[in-house]
Amino acid sequence: MTGAEIKEAVVEILSDIAPDEDCTNLKEDVAFRDQLELDSMDFLDIVMELRKRYRVQIPEEDYPQLASMASTVAYLEPLMKDMEK
Repeated sequence: MTGAEIKEAVVEILSDIAPDEDCTNLKEDVAFRDQLELDSMDFLDIVMELRKRYRVQIPEEDYPQLASMASTVAYLEPLMKDMEK
């Protein structure tokens, strides 16, 4: 998957988890929690959805790298580069 495809997938997951939020105009370098009404359980749901949909294992110590769209795409890109969308 490309960075753009990963971003699209993350927006889709965020929209599923926070259906009342507008996830289409997220700022790249601002933490999701500062832009959306997400709590720690919502964040875990994001990690679980990535695992379920794309079989990506994210160790707990790497969770801070999923704080913003830019850092999430940068973290996931090498892990998902060989995956089909």
